[in-house]
Amino acid sequence: MTPRACGECLRWTRLLGLLAPYIEKIATSRGGTRSPQLLGLPRADLVEKVAPRDGERMLAEVAALSEARLREEIEGTGCWAVCRHDALYPPGLAEGAEPPAALICRGDPAHLAALDPATSVTIVGARCCSAYGREIAIDLGRELAAAGLTVISGMAQGIDGAVHAGALRSGRTVAVLGCAAERPYPARHRALYGQICRRGLVMSELPPGTSPWRWAFPARNRLMAAMAEMTVVVEAALGSGSLITAELAQEAGRTVGAVPGQVTSPVAAGTNELLHSGAHVIRGAVDVLDCILGPGAAALPAGGPALENGLGVLLAACEEHGPSADAVAGALGIGVAEAAAGLARLELLGYLRASAVGTYVRTPLARPRP
Repeated sequence: MTPRACGECLRWTRLLGLLAPYIEKIATSRGGTRSPQLLGLPRADLVEKVAPRDGERMLAEVAALSEARLREEIEGTGCWAVCRHDALYPPGLAEGAEPPAALICRGDPAHLAALDPATSVTIVGARCCSAYGREIAIDLGRELAAAGLTVISGMAQGIDGAVHAGALRSGRTVAVLGCAAERPYPARHRALYGQICRRGLVMSELPPGTSPWRWAFPARNRLMAAMAEMTVVVEAALGSGSLITAELAQEAGRTVGAVPGQVTSPVAAGTNELLHSGAHVIRGAVDVLDCILGPGAAALPAGGPALENGLGVLLAACEEHGPSADAVAGALGIGVAEAAAGLARLELLGYLRASAVGTYVRTPLARPRP
């Protein structure tokens, strides 16, 4: 099936882009209304609340745009659109109050067709995360994607980026952006964005050209919370935006889990508070699978990705002779550049983790069974 978006929904999406600076003033002012609540208002009420003087002019401007022109603008950025009147619109969003009129996406539409809340998990966390949190996020993303779940996150720095990177090693991932879908944000995730577009799906409710506004991030959190049966917070300080995602998931009737953290660590204060309040304890992917599918309903694949092109020999040399490219090259009688390239590939597959001094540490990921 080919996703489609009707002219009415495309016009509303364009209007949301015009309203963005007005929403910013209200949502970020002292005592302002949070953006998820603003976007939950009926559309006429939203326009009247955020732009009482300019709303009528903007409505007329958008109404004059043809559906063909709106579609050309989207397709010109390499994206496509689906609206709430289309059968491919994510069911988790369709069930909510005032769902986004349309989603602007980049990637294979087949991933949209597979976006079922019953087999999806949202994983979020701190931008300034610890090494522990990052490793947990990578493992959760990789193992849950390998088990067949769709892994959803927000492509932010820290935990979100680690989740996507892990999921890309073994399955499907969806990134929900707080800006236009054609904009890699943050810029340091440009390469990650490209990988997700090629092997997963990037989506946004905002029209092409929209900048990343502060209000748009808690707004996109409501989409991530609604699209998945469970939201897992890996690390979050008190007051973190990740806790907003957990709160929105609870409001949507979804399950919330959290990864335990060190009690003295500020970056774990929010997750530990979630656990104290009754969130599910997430120690690994099995806990997530048990919560979503039922205890024992799904098993993790035995071992990691296949070790081809001599990578198994290289991994064994790293385990036996030392964690550096020099040590591996000397043990195998190959060039240092060849060894370094192989070790980097093993890191991408999840078998190694690079240290700050250029050596590698073996992860708990087991080799695949013969």
